[in-house]
Amino acid sequence: MEIKKVTDAAFKKYGKVVQGIDFGPLVDALQNTPLPDDVAYEPSVDVLESTPVFEALQTKTYGELPIQIGYCNGHNYLLNALEYHRSSEINVGGTDAILLVGLQSDITDDFTYDTSLVEAFFLPKGCAVELYATTLHYAPCSAHDDGFRVAIVLPKDTNLPLDKEHDVWEDKLITAKNKWLIGHEEGGLPEGSHIGLIGKNISIK
Repeated sequence: MEIKKVTDAAFKKYGKVVQGIDFGPLVDALQNTPLPDDVAYEPSVDVLESTPVFEALQTKTYGELPIQIGYCNGHNYLLNALEYHRSSEINVGGTDAILLVGLQSDITDDFTYDTSLVEAFFLPKGCAVELYATTLHYAPCSAHDDGFRVAIVLPKDTNLPLDKEHDVWEDKLITAKNKWLIGHEEGGLPEGSHIGLIGKNISIK
């Protein structure tokens, strides 16, 4: 599939490049996080949150709301699922990576989504983008054979385990705090995940 750049006009409906913050210390700290053969996600990591980027993002980008900085690292070339939050998510490239994104407004009334609507964007090392709350996304993809490292910034407690049952209407999509997920039947997701991605499991290879 065609891979555009996050600086292209086509990305503006999904998010924007974050300006005015020096992400260098966070990019450096990411180099000390694991890089597995598959994909690993940690929502909150001390070595990342101890950088000055944490305070800058919490103050400027999230308007002083409590935040967390974690990582999503590994090797991946498939879509597998799409998720969304009730808040923007900041992705910071610790390496080059590819983001697969879509629009929440294209989800049908019965919570299915056509994967042919997904678009791919190249996120270069050192670049940070805000993905709007209405943007569907999931784990980044590898831009190179040596994998990817991406910092994931979200409001505090996002993606932590749920306290209650969720089983009706849109509620059934909730798989973690502040996380609504639609999976693909080939995505290898946990039992009970809502499988609603229609079409091919998009591959960037």
